[in-house]
Amino acid sequence: MRHPVTVPRARDLGIAIGPLSPGPTNSLVDVPGVGVGHATVWRDEPDPPEGRGVARTGVTVVDPGGDPFRNPVPFGSAVLNGAGEMTGLTTGREWGLLESPIALTSTMQLGRVYDAVCELMLERDDLIAEDVVIPAVGECDDSFLNDVRRMQVDKADVRAAMASAAAAVGSPVAPTEGAVGSGTGMACLGWKGGIGTSSRRLSSGHTVGVLLMANFGEAGRLTVDGVPVGRTLQPPQRTAVPGPAGSCIVVVGTDAPVDAAGCERLARRAGLGLARTGSTAHHGSGEIFAAFATGLRTARGEAPAGSPLPGRRLDDLFAAVVDATEESVLNAMLQSPTVVGRRGNTLYGLPPDDVVRVLRDAGRLA
Repeated sequence: MRHPVTVPRARDLGIAIGPLSPGPTNSLVDVPGVGVGHATVWRDEPDPPEGRGVARTGVTVVDPGGDPFRNPVPFGSAVLNGAGEMTGLTTGREWGLLESPIALTSTMQLGRVYDAVCELMLERDDLIAEDVVIPAVGECDDSFLNDVRRMQVDKADVRAAMASAAAAVGSPVAPTEGAVGSGTGMACLGWKGGIGTSSRRLSSGHTVGVLLMANFGEAGRLTVDGVPVGRTLQPPQRTAVPGPAGSCIVVVGTDAPVDAAGCERLARRAGLGLARTGSTAHHGSGEIFAAFATGLRTARGEAPAGSPLPGRRLDDLFAAVVDATEESVLNAMLQSPTVVGRRGNTLYGLPPDDVVRVLRDAGRLA
């Protein structure tokens, strides 16, 4: 049984990444019209075939707002290392449009979540039966904590996550982070990982938000605001440890008038934010990034109204993506408590007091 744990975000500890200010919730929901929702699957049953085993998994959904099928938004993507999957990327690259929510889940459950998103979209719009949709669904491997011999996620979980995301549009509080939704079973840089988010406000008045599922890296490389924390702070010794390759899916959203080519460029910058935290994009890791922009939303089949930002005016957005991605990783780790999963495998929550101590010793914090 899980118990609520009060844990800090990076800014609660005085860690402010980059010079730009965050939005009101310092999360992706600061982008007007965008919502984030989760469905967490947490159970302790006998091993298969008697039961479903230990489940530490779930679904996280990013809702781009409105009706993305009838009113799609510009979309772009980038792949740093491709040992992973996100459906909908090839169509998104061809058309430069996002036509569905973006769902995140466990590797072995990607197909099941894809099916559920298709069914749920069909339930609310019969036009999809005449002009099909290929939803965007990304995955990371949570098998260190989660028993993947059973498909732990079902359609009801996807429905709940989608409803939660729609209800979160305009929320005055940040979505839950850490060991929640698709982040429940994830590891990051040797510690417990999961869902993290952050945002930045630009002088133009536009917002850039990032949400990611952090499941990558090795403990010795953990870097916090430029300080090599992992050289002195290591997780407790245990008999089983997760491998360094597990993937990271990053979702970038903005309300700026950015076209598909600009979205692809924004997505690519997420890799710079991951690198700052210690990622080296291991051979078996999937670093897959997606970006959408609501500022040029248009009716299906129609040309966008308005002009996209020219290249040089994307520089502030690039910086916002890099900084918000870095901070999102830190939030994902700091917000995750210690979690015990299948076979007693344990991922320890990153201890905030120890992080502060290392940063103070390095002169980074007062």
